Amino acid sequence: MKSNMGSTDKIIRILAAVIIAVLYFTNQISGTAAIILLVLAGVFILTSLISFCPLYLPFGISTRPKKN
Repeated sequence: MKSNMGSTDKIIRILAAVIIAVLYFTNQISGTAAIILLVLAGVFILTSLISFCPLYLPFGISTRPKKN
């Protein structure tokens, strides 16, 4: 599992997860949409922590800076 996420990508994902959590805990979102968004937020946090996004793999996407 080769790292394919850069720091900007990780920061954006973590910020999105935090925003989703805040919306949930302030009751701005609820029901099925809230559950789906919370699962998505969990995936964002997990992929940020391991620096690997499985959806990038089949498309050959990498936001990690190239080393010279």
